[in-house]
Amino acid sequence: MRTRWIVTGLVVAGSIVAAGQALPGFTPLQPAQFAAGASFVNAFADIDGDGDLDLFVGFDGRPNRLYRNDGGTFTDVAAAAGVADARPTRAAAWGDADADGDADLLLGFTPAPGASVLRFYRNTGGVFTDATAAAGLTIAAGAVRQPVWVDADADGDLDLFVAFRDRANAFFRNDGGVFSDVAPALGLADTRRAVGAVWFDADEDGDLDLAVAHMDGDANALFRNDGLRFVDVAEAAGVAWGGRAPKHPGRGTVRVCAADVDADGHFDLLAANYGPLGLALNQGGGRFVEAAEGWGLAIDSRYDSCAPADVDHDGQLDLYVNGTVTNGVSWQDSLLRHTGRAFVDVTPPVLRAFQADHGVQWADVDADGDLDLALTGARADGTHALLRNDLAPEAAARGLHVRVVDAAGRATLAGAEVRVFAAGSTRLVGARLVDAGSGYDAQNDMPVHVGVPAGIPRVDVQLIVPRGGRRVPVWTRNVAVRGRRDGPLVVRAPR
Repeated sequence: MRTRWIVTGLVVAGSIVAAGQALPGFTPLQPAQFAAGASFVNAFADIDGDGDLDLFVGFDGRPNRLYRNDGGTFTDVAAAAGVADARPTRAAAWGDADADGDADLLLGFTPAPGASVLRFYRNTGGVFTDATAAAGLTIAAGAVRQPVWVDADADGDLDLFVAFRDRANAFFRNDGGVFSDVAPALGLADTRRAVGAVWFDADEDGDLDLAVAHMDGDANALFRNDGLRFVDVAEAAGVAWGGRAPKHPGRGTVRVCAADVDADGHFDLLAANYGPLGLALNQGGGRFVEAAEGWGLAIDSRYDSCAPADVDHDGQLDLYVNGTVTNGVSWQDSLLRHTGRAFVDVTPPVLRAFQADHGVQWADVDADGDLDLALTGARADGTHALLRNDLAPEAAARGLHVRVVDAAGRATLAGAEVRVFAAGSTRLVGARLVDAGSGYDAQNDMPVHVGVPAGIPRVDVQLIVPRGGRRVPVWTRNVAVRGRRDGPLVVRAPR
């Protein structure tokens, strides 16, 4: 049975319509520091445990950068930290792979003679050690795309999924810190031309499924988890093409994003395509209906990433989409505002001016409660910009940040679901996923964010960790909405 939550106020297409909500502006931070172009991937994590979010940026041959965040000021510490690789970098995923309480880093490089295309860095207090060979993650060749640290087998440690553009995808099972590829046995060794991927409980049956974006006319995949045997049900589920023309060799999906677009508590699928954007609304029971045209999203362009976020704290998920660069031509980035009826392009000039494509992440880098924007640009004259969200302070403070940890206090629960309700009611404020694949071939290790509309001073927070065929809600009641002043709300999952 499909659960329904009550959403009060003016309801259009299942969402609250905010009257008179001001759209925030954006101000570039440290523009000289973030000026270099030819970058592809970006991802956030708190590498040193000081409570703020640090930023990794992967470049196309110049040394990668790791920006330590000190109260909103960023300093490149990649060389001292041991991660200033100068190899062209296409993927980055943060996750506590060794379960010691800090975020480790998995990188994907373009192939080079005698070198692995994967590199696994173990984090010890903000200093990183190459542990690729010891972990069994040396891979000689392959066009690395989306990596995800995820406990898909629910045994308490993080496994590693890696999508490849030119070879079978891999699923590395974690056995005491040593990884082995078991994708063929699980049905995940798909050889279609994969790029983006996201793990979530698509059919709400208590385990994590996998949506994969495919290029060059290949259908997308939705691998249903049937007790650790995965079956592609994309066609039957209604998500095989993500809003683009079927089997068109010049069309494809680069990124799939799982987000509750229509505010009904169920996670829908957005598709950033070479072709029109896609939006498949989750009807429950693993069934989706394509709805991009009705929501104003069927914009025919070339997109590399989708990044949903409540930018203005009106209780609705807005959307940033990255245009790509093809044959020297830059396709347009757009910030699309969720009006309750549809999405409307509200891209300000400061964002339109960037040669930005590929990487995009939302994160609260200055701890004021709202989400700031990080971009990368693959062109040599591009950038890897970081922009402050200039939402008014009283509105910014309505950002609720929830850090989900396991029973031992570790961040090992990618794909877990967080729902926020007005306290003492069934009024749904927002539903979010712990990052299980985002941006361009990236994964963050950071709290989830829910913008809380004005007039809701306290909320109830529900956590669901799909595992073992169970979806048991854990509640934290009557939480005051106070932005980041006291740090994120930490919610611990049961054993």
